[in-house]
Amino acid sequence: MPAIEEVAVRSFERIGSHSHIKGLGLEGGKAKFMADGMVGQVKAREAAGIAVELIKRGKLAGKGILLAGPTGSGKTAIAMGIARELGEDVPFVQIAGSEIYSSEIKKTEFLKQAMRRAIGVRISEERKVYEGEVKEVKVNKTRHPFNPYIEVPESVLITLRTKDDEKTIRADREIAYQLMELGVEEGDVIQIDAETGRISKAGTTKEEEGLFFKRKVNLPGGPVLKIKEFTYTVTLHDLDVANARGNIFGLLFSTGAEISDDIRQRVDETVKKWIEEGKATLVPGVLFIDECHMLDVEAFSFLARAMESELAPILILATNRGMTTIRGTDIKAPHGIPIDMLDRLLIINTEPYKKEEIREIVKIRAREEKIEISEEAIEYLAELGEKTSLRYAVQLLAPASVLARGGKVEREHVEKAKEYFADLKRSITFVEKLEGMLQ
Repeated sequence: MPAIEEVAVRSFERIGSHSHIKGLGLEGGKAKFMADGMVGQVKAREAAGIAVELIKRGKLAGKGILLAGPTGSGKTAIAMGIARELGEDVPFVQIAGSEIYSSEIKKTEFLKQAMRRAIGVRISEERKVYEGEVKEVKVNKTRHPFNPYIEVPESVLITLRTKDDEKTIRADREIAYQLMELGVEEGDVIQIDAETGRISKAGTTKEEEGLFFKRKVNLPGGPVLKIKEFTYTVTLHDLDVANARGNIFGLLFSTGAEISDDIRQRVDETVKKWIEEGKATLVPGVLFIDECHMLDVEAFSFLARAMESELAPILILATNRGMTTIRGTDIKAPHGIPIDMLDRLLIINTEPYKKEEIREIVKIRAREEKIEISEEAIEYLAELGEKTSLRYAVQLLAPASVLARGGKVEREHVEKAKEYFADLKRSITFVEKLEGMLQ
């Protein structure tokens, strides 16, 4: 059980490649040039918006979505945007096609677990909770026990306030990880289950600003610690694991890697009972499989069958390949996907980003990473991104900030970072030149 304690009266960073995505940035079905953390890709975002409507109307059952486009064209961002449009607590599970081969468990078991992690169960019950607006949050970090070059959360201090009360609580790393996953920041209104440590985010008291839209809520009243109906979302996989651990022999002698179908069936029956009794609601999420051309015939066959089951998430595949061989066969097919699977997919194409789009994305990433950067440096990065790739331009932000020694990043810092770190074209030219010297 996570440790939570109140302390006498004291921002936390969340930097991920797509932590700024809040939705698809649509208004009346039309995509704004820049909204909800999304920039450009107007046609693809509008197509994704139609897919969201189909999902909400239950018209996408047994089908999926394929995002096809070049590397760095926003496929993951659109998949995450679809999940955010469906709801804040909708599970979003991202895996790469190659992951199913590196796992210690069978391919189909890995995919089963991924699919069940992408299906949520929203449960409501009366609990003792800490509720309030986040006034301050400070994450204490320590070195990773197995990798000293990585910092991980150790504990967290959170100050919550209501109209009538204010409390500061100290919590362990489990709470810190949840705060990071939910993207909690100052101004957000949250609830923390005092017993289990589960966190639920209601919205924000701050005015909506720029790209980062959240649901506006009022500042709660009464004491911070209160008894209230607490709503939280767990996944079917969480329930599977909890039930598997209930078996003493499984706990002592099993590696815990695989979960039996009997346990899953019992969990499904329990969840259906909760739903019938009005205690819970099913929340189908999104399973996003990148590099789907790495999947083989067996995996595609499993996914095609699983998509038609009662408890299935929304399946979104992504690839940057054209005609290529289906893994495990000698057959060439579009995107390396069997034709019978392709027939079940709505295909959305993404295009390379243009200079003006790259400029805005660089601004967003600089803001997310709390890097102060000049307009000249942003313009230079936009030019670089157009000539090389969006990812290369964004990757230069961090080393340029190191060269600026915590100050404002100027064009000269970006140019210096460019000298140190090569883009793909320069790297290939460099190696080919050396190879020529050896011939």
